[in-house]
Amino acid sequence: MTDHFDNDNHDENEKSFAEMLEAYSPGPDAEVGIGDKIRGKIVSIGRDSVVIDTGTKIDGVVDKGEVLDKDGQFALQEGDILELYIVALSEEENQLSKAVSGIGGLHMLSEAYEKAVPVEGKILETCKGGLRVEVLQRKTFCPISQVALDYVEDPADFVGKTFDFLITTFEENGRNIVVSRRALLAREQEKARKAFYETLSIGNLMNGTVSRIMPFGAFVKLSEGVEGMVHVSELSWSKIAQPETLVKVADVVQVKVINIEPDKKRGLLKIGLSMKQLHEDPWESAGENFHEGQKILGTVTRCTNFGAFVEVAAGIEGLVHISEMSYKKRVLKPEDEVAVGETVSVLIKEVDLEKRRLSLSIRDAEGDPWIDVTEKYAAGQALEGILEKKESFGYFVTLEPGITGLLPKSNIRRLSEPAVVEKLKEGASIPVFIENINPAERKITLAPGNAADEQNWQTFADSSKSSMGSLGEKLQHALSKKKSD
Repeated sequence: MTDHFDNDNHDENEKSFAEMLEAYSPGPDAEVGIGDKIRGKIVSIGRDSVVIDTGTKIDGVVDKGEVLDKDGQFALQEGDILELYIVALSEEENQLSKAVSGIGGLHMLSEAYEKAVPVEGKILETCKGGLRVEVLQRKTFCPISQVALDYVEDPADFVGKTFDFLITTFEENGRNIVVSRRALLAREQEKARKAFYETLSIGNLMNGTVSRIMPFGAFVKLSEGVEGMVHVSELSWSKIAQPETLVKVADVVQVKVINIEPDKKRGLLKIGLSMKQLHEDPWESAGENFHEGQKILGTVTRCTNFGAFVEVAAGIEGLVHISEMSYKKRVLKPEDEVAVGETVSVLIKEVDLEKRRLSLSIRDAEGDPWIDVTEKYAAGQALEGILEKKESFGYFVTLEPGITGLLPKSNIRRLSEPAVVEKLKEGASIPVFIENINPAERKITLAPGNAADEQNWQTFADSSKSSMGSLGEKLQHALSKKKSD
């Protein structure tokens, strides 16, 4: 490398900035200190300098040469806003600067180090463990961990760029100079965080940006260095299983502050946020919108061993007990009848506003087949059913979905050859006739075929020895023969 970067030389240009820093200590204005970053409005423009309203009792002054545009032109006017660092304090004015830059000597670097004044540096190249940074025409070192607040995936992305740094190490008469951009960013972040905390209170409404998503909720960036967390239960009045179904990283969202407590380990504040509380609690108007006997559509949200939960409106869920799922069949598992995400028709059986509960029924929404059973069936009626289940006391036979009758064993034994019926398997067709109907007790008593016609069953028994097919088919044949006779 040429002498241009020799850290033992170039001490002759120490004068201006070093002299300006010398003998200055924090002045009477305790609101700011050397190294602080301020954002102020231009109040006047002189021949060589610009006066800035610092927001304190004392105005700031910056040389015009420091605020030229990229073409080297002064294009600012009164009222424009600038962000600058305080590099010196006095009772008359605060000296401002973009950062220590340009040509300088070791004394300038030493002063910047001692007073924690930012320096401007250009990242030249990557090196082992970090980056080589040119500051005041001297090479310095910036560790990888100190170039940004967040993890740096590829250090080469920073090469060729110019940033402000803080000198964190100044040793061996300038031969060992270490700089940190992270320290400067952290300092500015802490200042912004404290300013934000002063305005923070429960009930605040604000906009933020989703920064991270976890299984338990979403983190929202509220200000520089300040995050709050929206728990999954506070994302929506509707139940949300996964936060990413509602929000994504980089989404701008409106939130309400619902909790503030200190984080003693990190020295920060834990900020609890809510998105759902920006909207009316749907249960507040549930009494007006829902009533017993109402038939509505809903979406299955989850299944348990005792039933299925159905959302009938955003934030309004009800339970369909497993016993309320079907009149047509015995449901052993809710998942056998409904699926999560499925739209189902339900009938509201009970509304409990105090406990925030709805009792729902799918089977009542579909209708009870027993309501008009006497209009469809009568004693002495012959028909064909499906053998549903065999018990020691008799066989359950399904006449239609939701209507099941009992074929007692005593009625089977009335046949001269009861084994013909007893050999039938569950799921087989069987001819029966209705012996008795009791709608109040939801019972139908059956007999096999027309058991009063013994000859018919004898014919069936004889035919069972032939090759006509299944037992169900033989029963059907016997019943058909009786009808034709």
